[in-house]
Amino acid sequence: MKILLFLAKGFETMEASVFVDIMGWARNDYHYDVEVITCGFQKTVISAFGIPLTVDILLKDICIDDYDALAIPGGFEEFGFYEEAFSKELSDVINTFNRQHKMIATVCVAALALGYSGILTGKKATTYHMNNGYRQNQLAEYGVEIVNEPVVKTDNIITSYCPQTAPEVAFVLLENLIGTEEMINVKSAMGFE
Repeated sequence: MKILLFLAKGFETMEASVFVDIMGWARNDYHYDVEVITCGFQKTVISAFGIPLTVDILLKDICIDDYDALAIPGGFEEFGFYEEAFSKELSDVINTFNRQHKMIATVCVAALALGYSGILTGKKATTYHMNNGYRQNQLAEYGVEIVNEPVVKTDNIITSYCPQTAPEVAFVLLENLIGTEEMINVKSAMGFE
């Protein structure tokens, strides 16, 4: 199983790292078939707090058939997150994953990229809930039924409402890819259970 981890400019490092770590534990300690491949618009992506990360592949070079899931961490507007999260290129990738019923997992405001792409219209989802829910209100403008819960899974789509939920999103994704018992093994080994 391959997970495409898309890193937009201004992504939040903690939200991205959970996918690498949790899938890494699954692969390394239990030999479960999960691998994370990072991608972005540029080979070096600068995070919200100025940390550069070199991605494995550019978004323009991916073959969606090679991947079983898409994961997108959130980020900060003031660091340019929405410039790439709201791009036509990413929307096309999101829509193709969705048409193929592949898992799509987002953390925090990354759900807005799904809203922008149109795949959440008429579906239940969530996003950043603090500051009077202004990001949830923004997501609702895309025709999304907002559920004010930490993690919301609707069909093949996982959304969440703040950075604290990032590990749970990764575990829900792992469970959907390899099974509940296997996910619980990893979750327990990492001290979450």
